[in-house]
Amino acid sequence: MTFRQFAINNVIRNKRLYAAYFLSSLFTVMVFFTFAIFAFHPAFFDGSIRGEILYGMTIAGGVIYVFSFFFVLYSMSSFLQSRKKEFGLLMMQGMSTRQIRLMVFMENMLIGFFATLGGILFGLVFAKAILLFAENVLIIDESLHFYFPLMAIIVTFVSFIILFLFISLFVSFILRTRKLVDLIKADKQSKGEPKASIALAIIAVVLLASGYATALYVKGPLVVMAMLPVIVVVVIGTYLLFTQLSVYVIRQLKERKGVFWRKTNMVLFSDLSFRMKDNARTFFMVAIISTVAFSAIGSLYGFQSFFMRGIDEANPFSFEYTSSADAKEEDMQKEVRFIEKALDKHEIKGDSSVIDKTYFSQNDGEVMITSETSYNRFADLLGENRVRIDDDEAVVITDSSKVMAPGSKVDRLMDSPVKLRDGTTIKPDRMLDEHVLPEMYSYYVISDTMYEKLPEPASVETTRVWAADEGQEDALVQAGEEIFDVIGGYNFAAIDYTIYQVNKVYGPILFIGLFIGIVFFVSAGSFLYFRLYTDLNQDKEKFRMIAKMGLTNKELKKVINRQTALLFFAPIVVALVHGAVALTALSHMFDYTLINESAMVLGTFTVIQIIYFLIVRHFYTKQIRRAVY
Repeated sequence: MTFRQFAINNVIRNKRLYAAYFLSSLFTVMVFFTFAIFAFHPAFFDGSIRGEILYGMTIAGGVIYVFSFFFVLYSMSSFLQSRKKEFGLLMMQGMSTRQIRLMVFMENMLIGFFATLGGILFGLVFAKAILLFAENVLIIDESLHFYFPLMAIIVTFVSFIILFLFISLFVSFILRTRKLVDLIKADKQSKGEPKASIALAIIAVVLLASGYATALYVKGPLVVMAMLPVIVVVVIGTYLLFTQLSVYVIRQLKERKGVFWRKTNMVLFSDLSFRMKDNARTFFMVAIISTVAFSAIGSLYGFQSFFMRGIDEANPFSFEYTSSADAKEEDMQKEVRFIEKALDKHEIKGDSSVIDKTYFSQNDGEVMITSETSYNRFADLLGENRVRIDDDEAVVITDSSKVMAPGSKVDRLMDSPVKLRDGTTIKPDRMLDEHVLPEMYSYYVISDTMYEKLPEPASVETTRVWAADEGQEDALVQAGEEIFDVIGGYNFAAIDYTIYQVNKVYGPILFIGLFIGIVFFVSAGSFLYFRLYTDLNQDKEKFRMIAKMGLTNKELKKVINRQTALLFFAPIVVALVHGAVALTALSHMFDYTLINESAMVLGTFTVIQIIYFLIVRHFYTKQIRRAVY
């Protein structure tokens, strides 16, 4: 058997250990190849699709490529740590340090070569489905038809072969074999009782508590100012949490006989402090990477929801046309007829109405005041709640959109009474969060009797609105585009067409962020897999010895479940808490609740992690039981 055959057989016979590394590398290549398919798609070169999408894809591909370097480098270091005894045995058989380095180089290049080919092949298999998905998410008019991506294949293959070549050379160069006796006894040498500093454990609690408190307390622009200090404090606190606080807590639990001697807790806690100490850097890395993934995707999804809701609330009707003060009546009628003709052309069904929005002088500005009858007429048109107002009260309707109208007048209106023509006033006594009239800012609603007693208005705007029936979104977009091309958007608003245009710009950002977040999360899960299987041989020996003392199959399964659950969910739970705090701080910055968006993002990642845990636990338990019984 040649040396090359020896290296190849070594990979094949250790396929369990290399499986996660190979599959994760394959997935990373596939994601990069997916971006390459977009980047070299003919639709991006004929000028019909915006260049911003191509630019975003290029940046995302670069981020994934750089992250892939560190991911593969970490993976290789995990493998080398678990193979110390193997290296020692090979050295006893006469293998030199240079040959061990050459073997590691050849193994890594072999895995990298087939991971690259596999990623490209799987990318080709799912290319059409991915293109269809992207076509809908990116909101583009052209069809992203399937094509044979020769340039994407070449770029992906060359890029990752270079990446694996560089990492293989780097790992082989820095590889240290140490003394032979240390390698042979690597899995038997005592590490000593892990120690934790009480002071550092307390500092971890203080840092995390202060970081959370600051993030949850600040609001508005202060969130941006506090972001960097909070991130630094939380990152340091997270590192101390895994290296000091967790070890200290476990040590305290071991000293409590009621806990330590209860059922199988002795087996669980016996080396848990060692595991927490050994895996501290891995846990820290997984927690931070997962937090970045949660926060990035949650922020992108939350901001889209916030922005879209703001646009929708600011434009409650399908179409709005407001006449200009200096416009001629003949021109206005002509534009209204053109709008109605476009609606008839696209067979859009619905109701329309006209309102004269009257503005009155107040505190060096103007504010809209409308009557109860006018308000209820438009509420009926939209199917919203009607209001009933007494003569001695005024109702303040809150801003239609905090996005479109950041300078809220709502507080000022509640403190300012409505002045009547005879000098008397009506003090506002309640506030409603409704979106009925086509008005961006807050306004008053008073009874019909009191409305007749108002002074002369400072200005009047006549607005015609159209409320289309449900289920006509495509026709509304087409009609809106047609009207915009002729009338423009100064006096005309079409909510469905506006949302369509915004999604065309925001879709690529969300699409790219989603892909990068998934790559980060999958890589974080792979790190945990590496750490679990790095200790597999030691765990086999440990449970084999304990089984001889009477450990039953049920008790073994229970211990393994707890052990693997702690490994998989300790950093993920920390990341979920970090992500929830980060998204809550984001909601404070915009003064908009992101509970539903946060729950959806964090819940989805939690479900994925649970599924991944169940799969890994099944195979891990199978390996242990096979060695024990």
